Amino acid sequence: MSARPSPSRRTVLRGVVAVPAAGLGLAACAPSGGGPASTLTAPADIGAASEVAKGGAKLYREHNVVVSRDENGTLKAYSTVCTHAQCAINKLEGTTLICPCHGSRFDAVTGEVVQAPATEPLAELSVKAADGRIVAGPAA
Repeated sequence: MSARPSPSRRTVLRGVVAVPAAGLGLAACAPSGGGPASTLTAPADIGAASEVAKGGAKLYREHNVVVSRDENGTLKAYSTVCTHAQCAINKLEGTTLICPCHGSRFDAVTGEVVQAPATEPLAELSVKAADGRIVAGPAA
């Protein structure tokens, strides 16, 4: 007979609950889709120029790009790959981008961080309107 006491039922159940919960915590730190999100590597037509209102922004999830238009009509584009853990940002509230992995927030008009844990701004992309379409790509 062993001198070691057997674990109580409560101890065993705590372990059973803790192991999957720990796995979920680790999964939350991984970029969505299992690997780092990617951004445009070549210029691409991402949508109609009319989709971005003056003073507003539009998130193009399938391209990992956000495009904003200032009051003068000037377009700006940024990669929506979070600079903290390379997660694909999938939420835009007004002109604030929200990363699903750790809650970093970015200004869609300037690319600047407005809430940590990210500390670096979003990567700026080249953008232009051509024939009523928005064309964005890597910075020149």
